[in-house]
Amino acid sequence: MSKKKKRYNPNNKDFNKRNNNMEQQEKKEENPNLDIEDTDNTDKVAEEADKTDSKSDNTDSKTNDTDNKVEKNEDEKSTTEDLQKKLDELNDKYLRLAAEYDNYRKRTVKEKMDLTKYAGEDVLKGILPVVDNVERAVKSLESASDMEAVKQGVTLIYNSFKDFLEKRGLKEIEAINLPLDTDVHEAITKFPAPTPELKGKIIDVVEKGYFLGEKVIRFAKVVVGE
Repeated sequence: MSKKKKRYNPNNKDFNKRNNNMEQQEKKEENPNLDIEDTDNTDKVAEEADKTDSKSDNTDSKTNDTDNKVEKNEDEKSTTEDLQKKLDELNDKYLRLAAEYDNYRKRTVKEKMDLTKYAGEDVLKGILPVVDNVERAVKSLESASDMEAVKQGVTLIYNSFKDFLEKRGLKEIEAINLPLDTDVHEAITKFPAPTPELKGKIIDVVEKGYFLGEKVIRFAKVVVGE
């Protein structure tokens, strides 16, 4: 009974070699005069098959690498285009902002120049009526015989001018009979208090002080009782 031959496996070189040797040995036993081909032929066939498979694998690998490179290049190109688009948008915004700031700067400089040049215009317009009244009073003094009427005219002029200043935020600093406050008062001398209650308090104002809004623009110069 002959042995069952094992099938050729191109993926197993050692197995194929052993199988081929066994076949050659069986043929020699059956027919000693038979020429036997070199046993290495099968090995060569197996090696060639392995090389072919290896080349096929390498080709597939190169193809995959090429596809991956193409995809990578496309992704990089898309990313570059997106970044360039964002850069262009930011550059456009920057140019617009720079232009707006330059216009704002020029407008602000012009407004400051106009404010410096015409800052006193409103005040001077308000003073003009007072100046007119003073001029009338001076003319009336030349021919006036009633001094009481002159006094009343001067008082009216003073009151109108005082109202004008108060409307512009100017306010007199109170001082008489108040304790000395160095934040708004400036003591220039001391004088014996006429009553015990006025000791340490202001008994006279040499020069009035004024607020402009909440700011002291001139301290009140006062005399303090002792």
